[in-house]
Amino acid sequence: MDFALDDDQTAIVETARRFARDVLLPGYLAREAAGEADRALLREMGGLGLIGADLSSEHGGLGTGGLTVGLIVEELARGDYNVANMVLSGSLMGRIVQDFATAPLAAAALPPVVAGEALLALGLTEPRGGSDAANLQLKARRAGDGYVLNGEKTSISAAAHADAVVLFARTGAEDAGAHGVSAFHVPLDLPGIARTRFDDLGQTIIGRGSLHFDDVRLPARHLLGDEGGGFTQVMRGFDYSRVLLGLTCLGAARASLDETWQYIQEREAFGQPIARFQGVSFPLAEAETHLTAARDLCYRALWLRDSGLPHTAEAAMCKWWPPKIAAQIIHQCLLTHGHYGYTTDLPHQQRWRDVIGIQIGDGTEQIMKMIVTRERIGRMALQY
Repeated sequence: MDFALDDDQTAIVETARRFARDVLLPGYLAREAAGEADRALLREMGGLGLIGADLSSEHGGLGTGGLTVGLIVEELARGDYNVANMVLSGSLMGRIVQDFATAPLAAAALPPVVAGEALLALGLTEPRGGSDAANLQLKARRAGDGYVLNGEKTSISAAAHADAVVLFARTGAEDAGAHGVSAFHVPLDLPGIARTRFDDLGQTIIGRGSLHFDDVRLPARHLLGDEGGGFTQVMRGFDYSRVLLGLTCLGAARASLDETWQYIQEREAFGQPIARFQGVSFPLAEAETHLTAARDLCYRALWLRDSGLPHTAEAAMCKWWPPKIAAQIIHQCLLTHGHYGYTTDLPHQQRWRDVIGIQIGDGTEQIMKMIVTRERIGRMALQY
């Protein structure tokens, strides 16, 4: 694997880094207090080519690979984890729509996402269980030239303010399992849709919540791919999003670590910078090592993806280990700043609260380890 970036990647990384440093970071704490996604900010990022860069030029994207998207979200997360997460969503759901929607639907739905004018949510998790994605209860019943949707999705990122959702619903019999699940592009302004918002510990501007569907009528042209093929679509997408989520967490940790290296050179105790004390510097050296290893793991997984090679196990590794490492690093940075680090004046506490949510959502550590085990020894892994 070549670790060198090409000219286009170098240019877009510099753009994302400047935007994160000059625009996102100064407003990171204030945006949490506001509690809402800044649409003007999203439109500005869209104008810079930072959203949906991997989508085709036909739909407003740059036609890059997944590795470039990883570089973008990592840099943006150094300024604001939550904004980077929204950019990630544009690529994950955007690719599902691009790959499976009809040409007219993709042409109408994707350019606003890439331009930062519309937000797409992923509607998968249901109240009865988030990890059992094959056993969905929300129903999409055929009715004339369309479908009628009934049921609930919960723990949905951007549920509070998304414009549309890539929704996974049961179109087949309940005993059909994964084969009875289909995917739809659903505008969230349709009659019969209600939203609730959760009061979370972190990730405030992401707006996690529930979506309720009560006899919602949807034209058949909003079906994504073949009826009954939705489960395969979402599982393929998860191998991508798991890596990107790992990188957003590492971007946040990178910011705290950089700030803490600077702090220990300036803070003095006993007449000298505290950087000279091994008890202060060695934990940061360990953090630097773990962050570098976790980052390389993520970029190797994206390289495998862009090369058309299997990467399911690597993606699962990226979902459980980098978020865990990131939370530990940010916690150490907070402690190194002493009681000042414990205040809400500094961003370490918010970064820590933001990244620990990823240790729960989109697949827990235990589920990811089951996937790694299954990829190594097959279905025997499920029989204990």
